[in-house]
Amino acid sequence: MPAANAFIFDLDGTLVDSMPSVIAGYLHALAPWRKLTEAELHPYLGAPPLKTMLEITGDPAAALEAVRRFAAFAPCPALFPGAANLLETLHANGRPLALWTGRDRAASVEILRKRGIEKYFATIVCGDDLPTHKPDPEGLRLALQKLNVPAAEAVFTGDSDVDLMAGAEAGVRTVLVTHEKRFPAELAAKAWRLAATPAAAYALLAAPPEGAA
Repeated sequence: MPAANAFIFDLDGTLVDSMPSVIAGYLHALAPWRKLTEAELHPYLGAPPLKTMLEITGDPAAALEAVRRFAAFAPCPALFPGAANLLETLHANGRPLALWTGRDRAASVEILRKRGIEKYFATIVCGDDLPTHKPDPEGLRLALQKLNVPAAEAVFTGDSDVDLMAGAEAGVRTVLVTHEKRFPAELAAKAWRLAATPAAAYALLAAPPEGAA
């Protein structure tokens, strides 16, 4: 198997510990129109906020106002411990890095800049760059194209079922951060590696290139 010559990362739940603030932000933003439970919200996550708000409210005007409420409420999430060190190490070793996230570009860039990691990424593909969203692998293929790296030489790391399905369809080795949750066996089998925590994934990715083959 070819060595890992490029690394592509999801953002939320993979590099930044955003889920608590994202969930709180969505519930707050949608409260005037829909009072959802956390469990009811989860199936909608993964797309850009405007698309999510429109799907839930069914009203373009309400969706725009909900996005405004969301942006005003959600704080900038913190990096998981070790994330910045991993990116710095891979970058210093000459490995091109890309980010593929369902977040819109403005919010994604703001997080990357505030957390000081934008400089590590050769390219960024965001939720509002394409009409498709995870698990469609178009965004992952675009990141590979921009990096000029074949799928067989890349490793993608994410933390959701849609990340895993996209990676498998694109033919990219995928590290799934499970956050110690159990995924269906048929789905988990699509992963190149499973990592219980972000720290475990970072340790795997920081191994010498020959160890990532």
